[in-house]
Amino acid sequence: MTKLDSAKRAQITERLKEARKLAGLSQGHVAKMLGLHRPSVTEMEGGNRRVSADELARLAEIYDVSVAWLLGEAPETLDAHDPRLELAARELSKLKPDDLDHLLKLLAAMRIHSNATGGDR
Repeated sequence: MTKLDSAKRAQITERLKEARKLAGLSQGHVAKMLGLHRPSVTEMEGGNRRVSADELARLAEIYDVSVAWLLGEAPETLDAHDPRLELAARELSKLKPDDLDHLLKLLAAMRIHSNATGGDR
């Protein structure tokens, strides 16, 4: 395996792990959704198991990301014109100030919990 292949594989495995965490799913949950055992997901995220095209498509669907992003062929950052961001901004603007404060505290608590547990729920 060349250095380029190794770097590409590392990027894919990192994105698989990142997407799962951002989706708020454990490896066990993902494994159930794919009809696999949890160690299979661990091996995918560790780069020790190849991911089939079908599995990659299903993972992209589960995580609500594109296959291109998982493969490292799409930008790392979100597009400012992504309709999901625009929808989220509209919904947030409708919240009362107290509700927005509550939501922000909840998000902060989730981040603290995720960091304290190593991010793998």
